[in-house]
Amino acid sequence: MERSLEKMVDTTLAEMGKNLNEAMKMLEDNQSRKAEEDNEKKYTRKDIPGPLQGSGQDMVSILQLVQNLMHGDEEEESQQSYRLQNVGEQGHMALLGHSLAAYISVLDRERLRKLTTRILSDTTLWLCRLFRFENGSAYFHEDDREGLSKVCRLVIHSRYEEYAAEGFNVLYGKQPMIYISSAAREGLGQSLCNQLGLPLSCMCRVPCNTMFGSQHQMDVAFLDRLIKEDTETGKLPILLVANAGTPGAGHTDKLGRLKELCEQYSMWLHVEGVNLATLALGYVSSSVLAATKCDSMTLTLGPWLGLPAVPAVTLYRHEDPSLSLAAGLASCQAAEKLRALPLWLSLQYLGHDGIVERIKHASQLSQRLLENLKNQDFIKTSVEDEFSSPVVVFRFSPELPHLDKLLSAGQGPMITGNERYVCDTFNQWLGEQLAQLVPASGVDVVELEDEGTCVRFSPLMTSAVLGTEVQDIDQLVDCLKMKVPVLTCTLQLRDEFEQEVKRMAGLSYVDDLSWPGLGVVRYEGQNKGQQEEKEVEKITGGLLRKLNELESDLSFSLGPEFGGEKNCIYIGMVMEDLDVSELVETIAATGREIEENSRLLENMTEIVRKGIQEAQVQLQKANEERLLEEGLLRQIPVVGSVLNWFSPFHASPKGRTFDLTAGSLESTEPTYVSKVQGTGVTPPPTPTSARAKQRFPGQKLFKRSLRGSDGYSETSSVSHTDDLGRGEPQLGPSSASPGNPEVPERGAPPTEEAAEDSTGEMVQTLGNTGTKSEGQENLR
Repeated sequence: MERSLEKMVDTTLAEMGKNLNEAMKMLEDNQSRKAEEDNEKKYTRKDIPGPLQGSGQDMVSILQLVQNLMHGDEEEESQQSYRLQNVGEQGHMALLGHSLAAYISVLDRERLRKLTTRILSDTTLWLCRLFRFENGSAYFHEDDREGLSKVCRLVIHSRYEEYAAEGFNVLYGKQPMIYISSAAREGLGQSLCNQLGLPLSCMCRVPCNTMFGSQHQMDVAFLDRLIKEDTETGKLPILLVANAGTPGAGHTDKLGRLKELCEQYSMWLHVEGVNLATLALGYVSSSVLAATKCDSMTLTLGPWLGLPAVPAVTLYRHEDPSLSLAAGLASCQAAEKLRALPLWLSLQYLGHDGIVERIKHASQLSQRLLENLKNQDFIKTSVEDEFSSPVVVFRFSPELPHLDKLLSAGQGPMITGNERYVCDTFNQWLGEQLAQLVPASGVDVVELEDEGTCVRFSPLMTSAVLGTEVQDIDQLVDCLKMKVPVLTCTLQLRDEFEQEVKRMAGLSYVDDLSWPGLGVVRYEGQNKGQQEEKEVEKITGGLLRKLNELESDLSFSLGPEFGGEKNCIYIGMVMEDLDVSELVETIAATGREIEENSRLLENMTEIVRKGIQEAQVQLQKANEERLLEEGLLRQIPVVGSVLNWFSPFHASPKGRTFDLTAGSLESTEPTYVSKVQGTGVTPPPTPTSARAKQRFPGQKLFKRSLRGSDGYSETSSVSHTDDLGRGEPQLGPSSASPGNPEVPERGAPPTEEAAEDSTGEMVQTLGNTGTKSEGQENLR
């Protein structure tokens, strides 16, 4: 391309094309070295406006600033970066058109007139032939709603002959009426009234079919009655806006019947929608082909062909050029005519075959997805034509006993209550997961009035920009096959989880229908309703940390950032082998352990103070008893030593063991006896729950055995905290480890390690070695 630029006679055009290529290479190069990025971040103040530099900056610095503003300090979302990488050369042509428009605008008046006329006439001719709109004119506009407002002005000028002279005064006698479908774009009617300066009473929304035909198509019979009523009351029907591909489900209105109705009442028929793109194909469905007989249509070629910054086009037919000029559809300004320049360049670059191939490729993608969805269980599709539907809408539909009958009978609107709300929540999660796992597919979530929340695949609006290929559709289907069993199992286990939580003491079930997962549980504790909010929040946070540390496939969280319940544990999606009862028992046992430890920490200061005071009293009493046993002579320094040498006095040391967990003092005599004998009493094993199961290496928690399964799946999982809360409350970890010995059961002689280590299980030993000073030292 650079060699052909060098051969140009106009050096300015060659330089412009060269600079554009260099600029796009710089902006699309996202793989800069990390060191350079870190250095740039130190001096970038992208969020704070700075002063204009007096000396100016070169183009490279300015483009570098633009790149930093586009990508930011953090990593950009994958979908946005993917869009930038797929601009392509056809996108460069569209961007070059904006640069050329600025350059062409400085030409002399005569050259500018000839050039703009040629660009406008060429583009209009190509589009009219490409989309089968004979003898049409074109209006290019940035806002895709602007073309409709200009057409409506044209209709008002045509139906009200004195409108140009008297303005809105002529509208008082006969109020104009505009009819749009209830399935049209949200806010379209209000936007149209605002641009035209008309009251909202001039806008009439026509409901869709409720008994026969598609529930997304305009009800023609009801529209006929509305027009008759308005005519009888002195109003003037002037315009009908129909859809060739509704924004939600992509269905096409009955354009043939609507055209006949418009001719009967002398109304203007305007059509818009994504299905108009299929007019460029060799085979077009009869419902969409009827759009070629309408009075005007709006085309959005940018997303259809993957062209950035190209205007939308409204094709219309009208015989009076003066009225078109008065309505703003035609202009003498060169700048407005140059709006078609980016599209003029891009259409020439793609050619007729390239345009048709892109639209055909998008249609083939939708057909491939639709064929795969037909064989997918629990997935229901909502398409207008199974053989040629460029938009595919599907949703997860569980086969509940009473719900599936209503769905199969086509009585979706009758489904109310929790089941419908839960299904919408699960479909919202499914759409978000598919969009995250396969960003190149371009799927999104859409809310439909009858079906509820659905997943939509509209490749005509996304495939050219995202570069969607057949393998992306296959990957999307594979991800859907993995997610459907998860949704089904989670939905089936929600009721069981609710019943198990309600049966478990200390837990309460929170009915949050907007949560896509197993359910929501709150730990109430042993003193329900008597704990402060801070204490409950602390226990919930500790419980969440404990649960996330478990070796399980479940996800635990505090719920959504906004709108969630406070101090609750939200459990995500699950599989069919989940042992719900074991999960609930684990949550309850872990919560009790955290609550007891929390209560122990709060009372530890008072317990230690009272224990030390009691130990001091007992040690002092023990010293007095020892003095009486030894006698007075043994207390004399010299005499006592001689007497002890001739007649040694054997007295067992009587220390005290202080158990912080129980808050009690016990004698250390069994400890010293076991030390002399060299044997100790083995502490009893930690009690385990009756539900404790053998768990093999690598096996996750909360897994129950399935019939007919192989390997270790035939065995059950081991509960993480079934053995917690069964014995004495413990502050530290319950398992024995080096530096963390087990605590003997109360009343049993402790081992040597348990007596000597005062930190492993927080047991303090206060010994008496024979003198009062030594006893006080041990006390300290």
